Amino acid sequence: MKILAFSDLHRAAPAARRLVEMSQDADLVIAAGDFTNHRIDLPGALDLIAGISAPILMVPGNNESEDELRAAAPSNATILHGEATTFEGLNIYGLGYAVPVTPFKDWSCDLDEPTAAKMLAVCETADILISHSPPKGHVDVTSTGLSLGSTAVLEAIERIAPPLVLCGHIHDCWGQSSQVGPSKVVNLGPTGTWFDIAPSA
Repeated sequence: MKILAFSDLHRAAPAARRLVEMSQDADLVIAAGDFTNHRIDLPGALDLIAGISAPILMVPGNNESEDELRAAAPSNATILHGEATTFEGLNIYGLGYAVPVTPFKDWSCDLDEPTAAKMLAVCETADILISHSPPKGHVDVTSTGLSLGSTAVLEAIERIAPPLVLCGHIHDCWGQSSQVGPSKVVNLGPTGTWFDIAPSA
């Protein structure tokens, strides 16, 4: 099964066109949040990837709220925010928003660490964990050297040990990967990353 995954599109039309083209070969598309900027015109941002016809799993980033994403999402999309779904036998859990709380205030959709931990606690197993925010200490370092990942996400990965963790949020780590025990963590970015995964029996 071919999975195309991306994050942090932020209304970038050239990247969106490439993703639409790439998606023609995908069995599943995963989007780890931040489709727009500052919660402005999310429907217009999603129009940029309307040509994706494959099933698409989305988590909200901190640039769009869960309600806004559910209202604007196309019919082939499933929104995950503190919940799981299955696809071809794979268990996939998603958590959106920025964790921990950002300094961006009014426009940013954030979760504090205790709230994120409570939402992640319902996840007992996952083949793929989608989180807008990376785990603390992994693909989460900014150009100024700050580590801005989530402790709650890290602890969930250590507990669940999903084979694959897909995230975004920290732009300076786009395209980078790391290991948390047996779990591969990938900070996706908007260029699109391919994963070949065997469907679960």
